[in-house]
Amino acid sequence: MVRRIKPTALRSGGTIAVVAPASPVTPDRIEFGLEWLKQQGYQVVSGQHLFDRRGYLAGDDRDRAADLMEMFARRDVDAIFCARGGYGTPRLLDRLDYGLIKRNPKVFLGYSDITGLHLAIQRRTGLVTFHGPMVEADPRVGFIEYNWQGVLKAVTDPRPIGGIQNPPGGPPLRVVAGGKARGRLVGGNLSLISATLGTPYEIDTRARILFLEDVGEAPYRMDRMLNHLLLAGKLQEASGIIIGESVGCEKAAGDRPSLTLLEILEDLLAGLGKPVISGLVVGHGYYKASLPLGVEAVLDADAGSLEVVEAALAPGPGDLA
Repeated sequence: MVRRIKPTALRSGGTIAVVAPASPVTPDRIEFGLEWLKQQGYQVVSGQHLFDRRGYLAGDDRDRAADLMEMFARRDVDAIFCARGGYGTPRLLDRLDYGLIKRNPKVFLGYSDITGLHLAIQRRTGLVTFHGPMVEADPRVGFIEYNWQGVLKAVTDPRPIGGIQNPPGGPPLRVVAGGKARGRLVGGNLSLISATLGTPYEIDTRARILFLEDVGEAPYRMDRMLNHLLLAGKLQEASGIIIGESVGCEKAAGDRPSLTLLEILEDLLAGLGKPVISGLVVGHGYYKASLPLGVEAVLDADAGSLEVVEAALAPGPGDLA
């Protein structure tokens, strides 16, 4: 059992490092995001290879891993925000110095393909990390208020973040199976979680509240990946399950015969004897909640609520942002 570590809260005026561990950035969009963070009062530093490109990757595997390791090692960096997802983090998992990360715990934020790094860092170091908005993907016209306030609450306030709720105008929450459960919060992108089963970095769902989301996957693909987790025992081991807003996964293209995503969830999850909800705004939608991974939370499916009841951060010096 790896002992859990909590990063220090990001302080007002602290330094945020931005890295691209997956797919290449779009220069004008990442520049906008970097400038936006500076306007919020933070110092911002970029990975040396932030603008590299090699096909669908943001440069060579060695260089992307080196940027991430540099930012964990630098004493002047308080938090690491990922630029975007796409694909590429699974290629880094055997290249990281997890001892260095464990000795230098700090806020690490991202979602989508970044799930690969969340899984590996948690399994190898016990560091609490954060599933939430990214620097290129989200502040195209400035982070919307819901998203940015969620980031601030998650990474700057050492108190438990409390309830996670969909905003007015967000997608509806659906109850797939009622009940209440408590456990450490784990999860992320379904494709990455499925792809890492059978590796040293596979997710531990035992007595955990598991959340899953994806984007642009046909219903049969969602079915296949969820069934993969079912056959591996991962869904049975969880204390409760949340299916996040899964943009573009609701129906098949064209007129192809298909099940709906809700029908798939009812087929595979409703009979597990544990609370299951769907539609929470964690993932690729317009609204994005920020979730700390590895701390205690309570899922009340009947009330359609998720409450993070344990602090995810260690207090830092100075005022909070």
